[in-house]
Amino acid sequence: MPRRRQALLLPGRNYGVQGPLLMFAHVALQSRGAHTYPVEWKGADRLASDERTMVDGVCDQVEAVLDRVHDDGPPDRTGANADPVLLVGKSLGTAAAVLAAHHGLPAIWFTPMLQHYSVLQALRRATAPYLMVGGTDDPSWNRSLARELPGEVCEIPGADTGMFVRGRPLVDSVHVLADIVEAVETFIDTAVWPRHG
Repeated sequence: MPRRRQALLLPGRNYGVQGPLLMFAHVALQSRGAHTYPVEWKGADRLASDERTMVDGVCDQVEAVLDRVHDDGPPDRTGANADPVLLVGKSLGTAAAVLAAHHGLPAIWFTPMLQHYSVLQALRRATAPYLMVGGTDDPSWNRSLARELPGEVCEIPGADTGMFVRGRPLVDSVHVLADIVEAVETFIDTAVWPRHG
């Protein structure tokens, strides 16, 4: 019997699940048989007002979706034939790193908010594998901090928070997206849901 795979898609404040990073991750997950659950933030502007409100609000909303995902599970509720839920978040959504660390959930974090102490500490204590994708022109990215953390890193030189390389031909940003998609698929197939011979 195939294992049950599920993933939550956690948007940014102004970056929805139809944005290219989350959209391509969504397609990659579905092509691997995963059920995906896109999240829509309630009160996104209020969530971003301060760090404590952001972390508590994001984690509460994601926890509610996780409860629903588990309720959709097999009747015996053991989860014996289910892989851990994968969290895939962009900027604001990466506040759920606190929840991922608490529950031992694997994750893909696009432009993680390393400037927020709670997020940074959660990434430090995470026990499940995670991938961080960041650009050197994104103010929330910190190359030295990212390298100290236990997760895998995909760093894009010159990319901003939207993973655009400003001042360069647009095709360069398309190539960046292709590199990120490759990193995401490799991470899923090796660290999250390994493919066997």
